[in-house]
Amino acid sequence: MQSLLYLIIQIIELYKIVLIIYVIASWLVSFKIINTSNRFIYSLLDALYRICEPSLRIVKRYIPNFGNFDISPIIVYIALEFIRRLLIEYWPR
Repeated sequence: MQSLLYLIIQIIELYKIVLIIYVIASWLVSFKIINTSNRFIYSLLDALYRICEPSLRIVKRYIPNFGNFDISPIIVYIALEFIRRLLIEYWPR
């Protein structure tokens, strides 16, 4: 059972890293540092969008709009960390 816990925790950690990369990439696109007309960059950003947006969409449904400032990645990151710590604390040994 410990190996299953380890696998779940590693998936959560990997998703948190992908979420951070998605946020940074979206900033770089909005500041026109990354050009999305490049096909490789576009496909990479599209893959990040498809991975991260479902969880962000759930959070965006319940939080108010703060204009241009989106706090949904912060809430998802905190929720993932909370789930990880709950799993570690309450997993049967």
